[in-house]
Amino acid sequence: MRDELATSLLTWYDAQARQMPWRVGPADRAAGHRPDPYRVWLSEIMLQQTTVAAVRAYFLRFTERWPTVADLAAADDADVMGEWAGLGYYARARNLLKCARVVVAQRGGRFPETEAELLTLPGVGPYTAAAVASIAFDEPVAVVDGNVERVMSRLRRIEAPLPASRPDIRAAAQVLTPADRPGDYAQAVMDLGATICTPRKPSCLLCPWSEACAAHAAGIAETLPRKAPKKPKPTRYGTVYLARRGDDWLLEQRPEKGLLGGMLAFPTTDWAETPGEDAPLSADWQDAGAVKHTFTHFHLILRVLTARTRANPTRGGFAPLTPDSLPTVFRKAHDLVTQRPGDKR
Repeated sequence: MRDELATSLLTWYDAQARQMPWRVGPADRAAGHRPDPYRVWLSEIMLQQTTVAAVRAYFLRFTERWPTVADLAAADDADVMGEWAGLGYYARARNLLKCARVVVAQRGGRFPETEAELLTLPGVGPYTAAAVASIAFDEPVAVVDGNVERVMSRLRRIEAPLPASRPDIRAAAQVLTPADRPGDYAQAVMDLGATICTPRKPSCLLCPWSEACAAHAAGIAETLPRKAPKKPKPTRYGTVYLARRGDDWLLEQRPEKGLLGGMLAFPTTDWAETPGEDAPLSADWQDAGAVKHTFTHFHLILRVLTARTRANPTRGGFAPLTPDSLPTVFRKAHDLVTQRPGDKR
């Protein structure tokens, strides 16, 4: 049964594989073309907690600017963080640079070829290690993302809620992973989840695994995977200061550790349930309103204060600004200020 399931899915994938800028499709793989481990690794880091649609443009810009891992390792931190702006989860960008530099300095620019060795690299966790080992090097290891969790939960009718069911899901995925074409197979399961075995209204009639799917047979496919109730997110508050001197804006680099670490940003207070005041300079601050943003573990409401001034700041400095280089929450504050009536630039 295992071999039959793998064969039927790979046949489906050969005809239906999604085209992605980081992927070597099944026809090219069959013709002998091998995936570039750098591009596989880069795409997998970018895709964490993010959609394929959101990542495409970032991936193309990154690989045009830094086409090899050596190019990325030699890049300025600020340039990389600027290109990453808007993609979120900024620790990934810092780890991206650390990993690239380790691969170049310690391994001559060659990525490890096994899951176990890949796990020794900075910022490479179990999912990324398995994905790179499987897709780039054809190691027969299970690659389990959200799409695979959904497919396996339904195929094997795993009704225990996530996250407690993850060991059973991973075990089911590993049992089905074939020795032949494991990289194509891993991408096939992900494509199946993304296009056929979707969260709502799965297209079971089009699924190559429908006859073997236990949840489909029981009529409960759409109810799986089940998830434990989420705890409500707390709300934090803060103030962000947008000061201008002519055409320049007051900017500072955030600390390396913590949220949005190392990113260029406007000065803010701490983000807390009851934040204090921490203006970066004395000025006639005007209240421009507030912006809201949601992070993984909390909601944030930032009061936006703006001023034009020639005073010297206690932190940061005035510099030209490219809004697209800002993290999303600060871009929202910038848009709020520059789009006010009478304040457009």
